[in-house]
Amino acid sequence: MGSNERRPWEADFGAGFSRRLGQSPQELGLTSATESCPDIWELENGDFAFIGREATDSYADRLPAGVSVAHDERVVIVPRKTLLSAKRDIPDA
Repeated sequence: MGSNERRPWEADFGAGFSRRLGQSPQELGLTSATESCPDIWELENGDFAFIGREATDSYADRLPAGVSVAHDERVVIVPRKTLLSAKRDIPDA
């Protein structure tokens, strides 16, 4: 993709954090630190931010057919417990 081409969706890096989805990492017992991941947040523009372990290099050679990671994207791993905790806070539409 050339530098002048726009993708159908672009991240808005100006959007601030709006609310946590699910319980905090401390409440879930996933960290002993007060400032640690993993976490899921809804942004002010309605998009979602995932805080987890960066794993792009570990999965680069094992991506399923039809899956790709662009140069400005990363594979991020969050624990199952984190996502399941957030389920109740994720809107249906």
